[in-house]
Amino acid sequence: MDRPKGSGLHRFVVAVAAVLLLACQPAFAEKRVALVMGNSAYQNVAALPNPVNDASVMASTLKAAGFDFVDFRRDLSAVETRRALREFGDHARDADIAVVYYAGHGIEVDGANYLVPVDARLERDTDVYDEALSLDRLLVAIEPARKLRLVILDACRDNPFAKSMKRTLATRAIGQGLAKVEPTSPNVLIAYSAKAGSTAADGDGKNSPFTLALSKYLPTPGLDVRRAFGYVRDDVLKTTNNRQEPFVYGSLGGEDVSLVPAPAKPAPVAAAPAAAAPTPQSEARRDYELALQIGNKSAMNAFLAQYPSGYYASLARLQLEKFAAEDARVTATEKARIAEQERARLVAEGAQKTQQAKAEADAKAAEQARLAAEQAKQAAQDQAAAAEQKRLAADKAAAGQAAAAVPPPAPADKTTTVAALTAGSPQADIVKSVQTELRRVGCLTTAADGDWNAASQRSLAQFNRYAGTRLDARTASLDTLDAVKLKQSRVCPLVCEHGYRADGDRCSRIVCAEGSFLNDDNECEKRREKKPAAKRDTDDRAPRRERALRPEREPPAPSAAMPRPQASASARSEADRDRGKIVCDNTGCKPLLHGCHIEYRGGGGVPTYAGVGNVQVCN
Repeated sequence: MDRPKGSGLHRFVVAVAAVLLLACQPAFAEKRVALVMGNSAYQNVAALPNPVNDASVMASTLKAAGFDFVDFRRDLSAVETRRALREFGDHARDADIAVVYYAGHGIEVDGANYLVPVDARLERDTDVYDEALSLDRLLVAIEPARKLRLVILDACRDNPFAKSMKRTLATRAIGQGLAKVEPTSPNVLIAYSAKAGSTAADGDGKNSPFTLALSKYLPTPGLDVRRAFGYVRDDVLKTTNNRQEPFVYGSLGGEDVSLVPAPAKPAPVAAAPAAAAPTPQSEARRDYELALQIGNKSAMNAFLAQYPSGYYASLARLQLEKFAAEDARVTATEKARIAEQERARLVAEGAQKTQQAKAEADAKAAEQARLAAEQAKQAAQDQAAAAEQKRLAADKAAAGQAAAAVPPPAPADKTTTVAALTAGSPQADIVKSVQTELRRVGCLTTAADGDWNAASQRSLAQFNRYAGTRLDARTASLDTLDAVKLKQSRVCPLVCEHGYRADGDRCSRIVCAEGSFLNDDNECEKRREKKPAAKRDTDDRAPRRERALRPEREPPAPSAAMPRPQASASARSEADRDRGKIVCDNTGCKPLLHGCHIEYRGGGGVPTYAGVGNVQVCN
């Protein structure tokens, strides 16, 4: 059946617009309002140097971009923050675009995000409900805006209250940075300076890298806000050496939405040549590409309502299966998280063993269901990707065959849209993003160059080993990127060479103190002092030689005392011979005195004092 020219495309665009509730207004009639808040002078923790400077830059940027109303507030208390949001909600009631920018401290408690006023104390984890402002309160303030509701948070800094904050419940989680959000209202975008679960740099200068990139790209006339945030992401990654990656949550419709309208195009001087009528196949292709760019179930269902059969209908159903598998994975992951929390709570409270065993079994079953959902999603993802590759190859071949014929041009305002849709995200960008995430979790040491080489494949295999996943290491896909992004901290262990030790996410050289050395165990050990030890020399020839070479000892100096008479050599020999003998005279017998000897002087008989017989002679 023949269709009117362009009727299929028109009806499809109307259907998608109805699903997404996108109110299209003329660019010149749009009303744009903004609330800019910066908190630096915190009263109970250390002050932040840059948030007020960042807020001032954003306020000036939005005013220069022609916003109808820009409210700049600084160093707000809790009461002042609520009052500012209430007043801004009145300005957003008749606005097409409403923007809220906040710079300062933010905190995540049990998966909910809160902005911290300057007078907050947060002594307990439950104080956030009374002293902080939830992210939902900001969404309420911008809810009346018709075309775009944008929240920008430069608040992913380290939580200064975490160390002193008391936990009232052991299972209450207080995360790092901000938690992931899924806006439930249409036309809502929430931009983080760093992705969920990570922290952002405050900047070495007066402004943060995130705010500098925002002021550079957001006010570009006619630039779609999603593409602008893509440029902001690339700029911040480059500035921070891939340590900080901004992230945007939420979705918009298929048409470009810019903060600053594009300049009006001059009227054509001559009528354009008549274009050939598009074929039903080309209309289905363009409509399918539009639904693929929107990338949600509502768009695909709208496409199937318009094209219930055919080649592109089959492709749309594959995409729906992929979305269903992703929803099942998210549900299974949430159930596994809740089951694990319940198991941990029962263990912490010392519940009965039967309850603990049941909770552990439930947690194990939920984890198995999560793994099964991961595998199902991977299979659906691979199937849809393979079908897309075949479609692109077929379209390329058909385009080459029709190069000689007159191409069927689309209207001028549609040409840009179709070109943007078919371009999509290059595979090199996906590979580079996966490499960047693998570097963040410590599994890739080389640069993120967009080349999925052997080193990148080994890094993904190492990620599978330590994360317990089964991702295909031969290729980098969006599913791989999502799986790696789920890990909030290092996965692969840091391995340092000898002489270096792990210092956070890098290896630092080990410097030992004076008097110590680095041993084989990569530890500093105190050097032992060498003490002299006495050794017994069994060979006494050397000492004898030394004694032979010594000079003769000098005779002792003469003493002042009376010299003792020395016996002659012959007398000394006789004394030695007679030692121990007894001498007798007419007075009796007595031992021979020391140094004396017996001398016979003739006469016979008993020795007398007359000097005859055996006489004791002492010299």
